[in-house]
Amino acid sequence: MGELLEHAARPLYSFEFFPPRTAEEEPVLLRAVEALAPLNPDFVSVTYGATGSRRDRTIHATRRIAEIGNPMTVGHLTCVAQSKADIAAALHEYAEAGVRNILAVRGDMPGGGPWEPHRDGLRNATELVEFVKGEGDFCVGVAAFVQPHPDSNDLDLDARILLEKVEAGAEFAITQLFFETRDYFDLVERVRGLGCDVPIIAGLMPLTVITQIERFQALSGQPLPQSFVDRLRAAPPEEVRAVGLQHTVDMCNELIDGGAAGLQFFTQNRSKATREVLAQVRAQRDALISPA
Repeated sequence: MGELLEHAARPLYSFEFFPPRTAEEEPVLLRAVEALAPLNPDFVSVTYGATGSRRDRTIHATRRIAEIGNPMTVGHLTCVAQSKADIAAALHEYAEAGVRNILAVRGDMPGGGPWEPHRDGLRNATELVEFVKGEGDFCVGVAAFVQPHPDSNDLDLDARILLEKVEAGAEFAITQLFFETRDYFDLVERVRGLGCDVPIIAGLMPLTVITQIERFQALSGQPLPQSFVDRLRAAPPEEVRAVGLQHTVDMCNELIDGGAAGLQFFTQNRSKATREVLAQVRAQRDALISPA
């Protein structure tokens, strides 16, 4: 993954999925992966469950995707409710499945409570990066925050923490969901100002129905841009989807023009909106979809 980013002649793009909550939901995930596979993403990933059963399903789903052999698979890993032995065991399972790229994030407590490290675990993402690097030949990515992390409420501090994670061994970063490209470019400027040149991949998700406004605000941690919300609310119901998709297409073009290292689409295990956005971007920029 690190070499791919270092030598890429274009922005990378990728898809994030979440683990099935039950065995019956696994076919939904695999259908979404199969539907998006013809777009030849550079990598895909599966988020990490905070409970034991969800963690097992994450690793199982990641293994199933990795067995397909294409695209590259990135395994998520968190510190939540896990001892160092648990984390080492998860890394061993990833390695057995051929997964050598890890997205290491601290994670949030189940139920949204205050952060509490496991008594035999790790305190933060920086320690997790160090631990993963010490457990084998893994390429490690981390989270980057375009809006203040709830525990810091300080963008400059968040940038310094990202630098610490890079100094611990991280080779790339992926942002949380955002809806204004200026936020991404401001993050890049803060990080570059610290002398850190880590590639930062932008996290995107098309908004397609009006009821997603509040939910997406919770996911991104900030209110959506008022001008965007106004356009959504002013649109006839049958046009809301088109307005949301066009906003994401415009963001993709602005990010590519501004030199973003990559675009990550949070799919929610659905493929249609992502395919529509990339179809529009592809019509304007064939290089985004063509192999590097």
